[in-house]
Amino acid sequence: MDIGLTEELLQYRDEVVRFAQNELNDDVIGRDADSAFSRDAWKKCAAFGLQGLPLPETYGGSNADAVTIMIAMEALGYGCKDNGLIFSLNAQMWSCEIPIMTFGTDEQKSRYLPGLCDGSLIGVQGMTEPGSGSDAFALATTATRSGDRYVLNGTKTFITNAPVADVFVIFASTDPTLGFAGISAFLVDRDAPGLTVGRPFNKMGLRTSPMSELAFADCEVPTEKMIGRPGAGMAIFNSSMDWERSFILGSAVGSMQRQLERCVAYAQERKQFGRPIGDFQAVSHTIVDMRVRVETSRLLLRNLAALKTKGASTVAESAMAKLYVSECFVQTSLDALQIHGGYGYMTEYELERDVRDAIAGRIYSGTSQIQRNIIARHMQL
Repeated sequence: MDIGLTEELLQYRDEVVRFAQNELNDDVIGRDADSAFSRDAWKKCAAFGLQGLPLPETYGGSNADAVTIMIAMEALGYGCKDNGLIFSLNAQMWSCEIPIMTFGTDEQKSRYLPGLCDGSLIGVQGMTEPGSGSDAFALATTATRSGDRYVLNGTKTFITNAPVADVFVIFASTDPTLGFAGISAFLVDRDAPGLTVGRPFNKMGLRTSPMSELAFADCEVPTEKMIGRPGAGMAIFNSSMDWERSFILGSAVGSMQRQLERCVAYAQERKQFGRPIGDFQAVSHTIVDMRVRVETSRLLLRNLAALKTKGASTVAESAMAKLYVSECFVQTSLDALQIHGGYGYMTEYELERDVRDAIAGRIYSGTSQIQRNIIARHMQL
């Protein structure tokens, strides 16, 4: 699977793995139990350069191409057992950094991107509302122009990073009569009057990635905090989602590779009926299926990254990657747990946590059903 990767990329991959293994796995079991976000790990990731991967050097980033970023995310998933931390990193990079970098003004870029790179700021996007999930553009949150400000009213929910975030990319309707064409995007600082950040949710998985509601009650935002032009919200959101769907499961390939290697070792060591359990087809075939999923997921994502590096449109490809890899991660995590039997069910073996974390991949950034809709539309079905 290393065909086509330069020696420099292979070395970088190994560096990311070593960094993640040595710096990001401190008490993951305990932090998962406590739903504790590690700001220390966040800052370590920033110092290593992860948050700045897609951003220009002008703002402290590394201006990495899509292939390099994909390799980094895969290596991060292999070396880091904290899926929640990785999820929070993805949330900032694709739903906050990309909209600012792609559609923001020079002042907005200078104000926010350096801090998002160096870890002094944490950012995220606010789109989902209590009444809108898969129907993303059915927003009830409004932004009404009042002089040199917009006044925001409404509620956002399931907002990743919200309890610890410093800046939010918020989507609101500036002209409800236009439907999705009337949605605009705004940069809202945490201390904006009228913004209330709710208490963290207690989640099934990805527990080290904090999540809560946002409430806007006559929240005033200066007009210069609008991203792009009025009504550009749909284009901004779709752009960020294409990036997010492309990369958010890159780490899952690394996690599945780690699970695969662990299961191979266990199948060789664990004996039942006087034989290694790997001798039994029920186990060996399951492990073979795990490997097939890893290899095909890796090929799909690296091909997608190559297309993005070339500047090609990847709407269908990113949807296919999101759909396929998320389903593979769930099944491979279940298989890893099953192979370890009762031990796999125990918290200390850290396999049940992967199952809980993986299931969310079928929901966030568009459900598996929505991805199928996107793919079908591009096939003109």
